[in-house]
Amino acid sequence: MATAKSPTRSNAPSPRAPRSKKPFAGTGTLKNPMTVPNAAHKGCTTRIYRGDCRELLPEIPEVASGQLDLVFADPPFNWARDYDRHRTGGAWDDAAMSSEEYLKEFTYVWLDRCIDGLAPHGSIWVNIPDDWAAEIVVHLKERGLDMVNWCVWHYRFGQNTKGRFINSKVHALYFAKDRTNRVWNPERVLETSDRRAIYADPRTEDKKDGMPAGQRVPMDVWYGEYWGRIQGNNKERRHKHDNQLPEVYLHRVVAACSDPGMLVLDPFLGSGTTGVVAHAMGRSFIGCEYSKPNAEHAAERIALGPVRDLDAAVGGSTAIHERRRRT
Repeated sequence: MATAKSPTRSNAPSPRAPRSKKPFAGTGTLKNPMTVPNAAHKGCTTRIYRGDCRELLPEIPEVASGQLDLVFADPPFNWARDYDRHRTGGAWDDAAMSSEEYLKEFTYVWLDRCIDGLAPHGSIWVNIPDDWAAEIVVHLKERGLDMVNWCVWHYRFGQNTKGRFINSKVHALYFAKDRTNRVWNPERVLETSDRRAIYADPRTEDKKDGMPAGQRVPMDVWYGEYWGRIQGNNKERRHKHDNQLPEVYLHRVVAACSDPGMLVLDPFLGSGTTGVVAHAMGRSFIGCEYSKPNAEHAAERIALGPVRDLDAAVGGSTAIHERRRRT
C-alpha cells in the first residue's frame, strides 16, 4: 500500500495565488489549454481544456500514457439542468439523451477514457445520484476496478416534493485500479470519534490501531459543517453556476487519495471546485469543461483559491448528539 507520511498541518488558510487582471492564459484548445499559474507550489501545473471530454481525453498526453493519479468526476446527470446560466450558448444540453444513450454513449465512454488513463496506483471517484449509481458500479467492476467504498454525501436541504421521500444524498463511488497498491492517506482526513465527542469514553484515548487518540477515519456517510449544498448566500457559491460541490468534500478526496505533486483530473470541471482544491494543495491538475464561459470562470476561481480554510475542518466532530455526562 502506498501510504505517504502526513504533511505538517497548519491552521493558516491555504495559500492563494496573487490576484491578477489575467489569472490564466490560453484559449482552452488541445494545443493551447488555459493555464493557471501556481506561485505557492512550484512545479505544479493547472490546465483546462474546452470541449467534450470523450474527445479530449485520448488526446491529452498524460491521459493517453496512463499517468493519472486521481480522477474525480461529477458528470451531468441528464436531469435537464441549465448549464447555460451565462446565456452565451454553447453549453452542455443536459436533457438531450435517452436513458440508454446517456449510459452507453456518454457515461460508459467517459468512464472508459478515465480508467484507461489511470496509473497502476490510481483511483477514481464518481459523484452520482440514485438514477445511475448502480449501473456505474457494475461497469467499473466489469472493467476490473476494485470498489473501496460506496460513500454517501448527505445534505439537509433537498428539493421539496410531496410525491416521494425527499432526496438528501448523492453517491460518492470510490474505486481503485488496485486496492492493494493505491495512494491512501487516512491520517490527513481524521475526525473526532463519537466515543470522545459524546461519551468521553477512555477507550478511544488509548487507540491500538495507530491512529491518534480520540480520532477516527471518517465514516462513509459524509455530513457536517460546510458539507451542505452550495446555494443561497453560502459564501462558496459562484454566480451563475449550477450543481456546485462544497470545498470540504473535494479536500477529503484529494487529501486522502493523492500526494503533493501528483496529477488530478476532473473531466467535468463545472464551477471548478476540484481544480480549486487540487491547485491549493499542491497537486497538478487537468480539467475538461464543455462551456467556454464556465471554463473561464472556473480558471478565475482556481487562481483565487479556496474560500474555506481547508485544514480547519480536519479533526473536528460530526457527532449528532450533545456530549453526555458519564454516570
